[in-house]
Amino acid sequence: MSRIQELLEDKTDQIDYEKLIQQHPWVVEKNQNCIVSPDSDGLLCGLLMSHYLDWKIVGFYDGKVLLAKNDIDCKSAIFLDIEIFRKNIKSMGHHMLLYNRNKKPDNWANFKNCVQPNNIRDYDVSKYFRLKYPLATVHMLMGILSSKMKIEVPESAICPLLFTDGTYNVLFKYPENVLNWLNFLRAYEKNNSLKQVFENKTYSVFSLMNAMDEFFRMRDEISIPNQRGDRLRISTPKGEPYNLSKNSDGTYNLDEDAKRRIIKFIELLSSLTGWKYLSNNWMWEDYDLYRFTKKDFSGGGKRLNNKTFNEFIHEEPLSWAATSGQNIEYTLEKPDTLL
Repeated sequence: MSRIQELLEDKTDQIDYEKLIQQHPWVVEKNQNCIVSPDSDGLLCGLLMSHYLDWKIVGFYDGKVLLAKNDIDCKSAIFLDIEIFRKNIKSMGHHMLLYNRNKKPDNWANFKNCVQPNNIRDYDVSKYFRLKYPLATVHMLMGILSSKMKIEVPESAICPLLFTDGTYNVLFKYPENVLNWLNFLRAYEKNNSLKQVFENKTYSVFSLMNAMDEFFRMRDEISIPNQRGDRLRISTPKGEPYNLSKNSDGTYNLDEDAKRRIIKFIELLSSLTGWKYLSNNWMWEDYDLYRFTKKDFSGGGKRLNNKTFNEFIHEEPLSWAATSGQNIEYTLEKPDTLL
């Protein structure tokens, strides 16, 4: 038996959507403000929640730069596709966060308002990194909403929903783990919208490859050099604001070309999923801009272990993700800032 099969041997648990919603009722409430990641997963989350629950997309956060509509209190907004390590902030993401589930930091309750699949299953870096959640935030969000309402998923939505976060890459690369997580999400149940995505009987492997190729071509028509069409670039690798211009009142707007391209991609996603792009629900100007310090744990020369993880956690990072068993990319907030 391979190691992955040994790790999965007793992993037969399934999510209790009713319990999750009781703990986090905001996830199915109408008319919420949200801040999303500026990539295809965040954009799909925004489309889904805007279409079904009339959520307003009031900003974007990429770990280095946060844009938020200037008349919005960031503390009251819900962050989608990024976990925020603050007790008072509601958020949802899917990164691997915990180092050792048997030695949780004493401030781990900072995630009490965070919906997080790896945390729900108590998966950690030290033992269960290979079992980390392999899908996108939008997939779990679809499962949650399906427990309360009917979510339509036309066949044309399959490609964008398999494209996001490289889901199509992991299906055959990590089939044991993907199948286990689909069982956890109860994707095989009739009313679960994930069933249409992952049990679709229309596509053979060859026809799916052709369909994905066509989706890539549509995405690439929106792309320009150094900026893929499926994401909004709001910062440089060094954390400098990007694609932004400053207004006379100190707020920021997206550059018109960047705005045009990302709306074009959102409209493409909308046409394929059937989730309407409600332009009045998407805020595209008059942003307050916040900059943060993003660091690479391994770049500091430290070895990741219980001691160093606890030291890192007590720096009160704003957000982070374990990118390997020995590396964490994290964001530090300046003292006395917005969150």
